[in-house]
Amino acid sequence: MKLSQLTGGEDKVIVKATGEPTYRLPDVAYHITKFERGYDLMVDIFGSDHNATYPDVLAGVKALGYDTNKIKVLIHQFVTIMDGGEAVKMSTRKANYITLDELIDEAGSDVVRYFFNMRNITSHMNFDLALAKKQSDENPVFYLQYAHARICSIERNVAAENLTASVENLQLLSSEEEQQLLKKLHHFKSEVLQCAEQFEVHQLCTYLEELAGLFHRFYTFRRILGEERKLAEARLALISAVRTVLKNGLTILGVSAPDRM
Repeated sequence: MKLSQLTGGEDKVIVKATGEPTYRLPDVAYHITKFERGYDLMVDIFGSDHNATYPDVLAGVKALGYDTNKIKVLIHQFVTIMDGGEAVKMSTRKANYITLDELIDEAGSDVVRYFFNMRNITSHMNFDLALAKKQSDENPVFYLQYAHARICSIERNVAAENLTASVENLQLLSSEEEQQLLKKLHHFKSEVLQCAEQFEVHQLCTYLEELAGLFHRFYTFRRILGEERKLAEARLALISAVRTVLKNGLTILGVSAPDRM
């Protein structure tokens, strides 16, 4: 059977005249081994230059009797490395390129992992090296990690005053800043589920940045130390929950949540 009969497109070379396979054949074989090992979901991540070729692979897998509904294909757009406001020119043919290891050495694994996750894979991404190396609120990784570290610092300070987090008087959390935090925390579970179901991790990054922003606003306008004890302990429970969600979210993304910065 010809590929054109399966896809309605043009016939493609599967095995070269030299006997070597093109990459379509190994890809078909790889999926078959996945099926034979009992996988019920396979997620393929391809670059946008494979947009026209992956249907051939799926057609081959289907022709061999396998259920291609168990294969989810994600197409990732290209990434441009920006340095000093200019794009870094790269070419594999000229051996002029930046490897992922080199990028990690330059910016750190936390930043690289987060930056690749914070954009929808269907959008072209500009990886800003200057921003990646900044230790300021402009860098979203620093912004999130600093929020987590700040809460840890508050918890250490209030412990010295014998204050403990308590959920017995959460009704006292009536200010706008407190209510916004409570509502945002409530949505964490649904955000994670939606990211998993839609294969769109960048939504979790957006959620965490919004949560951190709400916490920083709370920190600006509301105190814990010096407040009446019941209110102070309720606020402590609130920010402890924020810390937990920040850490859980960063852990899902593979990013560290430091206690001190």
